[in-house]
Amino acid sequence: MHHHFVPPFYLSDHRNRISAAAGGRMHPAYVSWAPEQSISAMNKQGVATAVLSLTTPGVWFGDARVAAQTARRVNEYATDLARSHPGRFGLFAVIPLPDTESSLREIDYALSVLKADGIGLMTSYDDKWLGDATYEPVFEELNRRKAVVFVHPTTGLCCRTLLPDVNPIMLEIPQDTTRAVTNLLFSGSFAKFKDIRFIFTHAGGSVPMMVVRMHQYAPKNITKKIPNGIEYELTRLHYDIAGTAYRPAIAALTRFVPTTQILFGSDNPFIPLAETAEGIAQLGLSADDLRLIGRENALALLPRLKAS
Repeated sequence: MHHHFVPPFYLSDHRNRISAAAGGRMHPAYVSWAPEQSISAMNKQGVATAVLSLTTPGVWFGDARVAAQTARRVNEYATDLARSHPGRFGLFAVIPLPDTESSLREIDYALSVLKADGIGLMTSYDDKWLGDATYEPVFEELNRRKAVVFVHPTTGLCCRTLLPDVNPIMLEIPQDTTRAVTNLLFSGSFAKFKDIRFIFTHAGGSVPMMVVRMHQYAPKNITKKIPNGIEYELTRLHYDIAGTAYRPAIAALTRFVPTTQILFGSDNPFIPLAETAEGIAQLGLSADDLRLIGRENALALLPRLKAS
């Protein structure tokens, strides 16, 4: 449920922007990815189907027209890739947020025409996180469609060079997930758009550790925005374990949510699929939990994939 691809035109058109978003450090996987790499990694680890998504920084670089064009090309490329490898790939389609009108058009095209499995979002765009009122029309449409929404972290403009000698991907990726979840929670978006089925990555960033602080520092009007409470909203979300098949991280996540809310993801090719696939087997999980995390929870969210 967390498996990336790098269309060749996306890399060639936006190489400098991709590098800048990572603090000037481009991950070598951007230039080495190929469809055959994904298929080979999947075959070696017994992965039948991977749901493709574009990683950070996505398609928004400040130009609405370019973002819309790039989103369309990326989604059509992934759809063609899935058609040429039957049963091996699904798709979380990218949309050109923060451009609302283009995003609504791409949602309709991706879900109605391309038959994508869901929509992929970044945690923030131009330093506005997903609970910002600007995005409400998009969330209203996704809620109407009862869409699966895969939220991938990015590095906000605020925080790309805070520690010049530390790659922001290491620290800011998990923290931006926590910012987005907190923003969606405190804005009331989770409660308002209750039919969206959200997936957050990397074991929820630091969300399991921050819940007590959310209680301690929540806005005074929080019960009006989330009448069912903080835990209710956060424990009905889904979390993948890409890059976090590590005992302390999984211990925090499994004490926070039931295994029915946890999904297998790898972050391939940026983290080799084998790292998570082999790591999950060392966590002491029961056979039932491994089956839920590795396959059944994903099929419950995306039943179309059962046919493949």
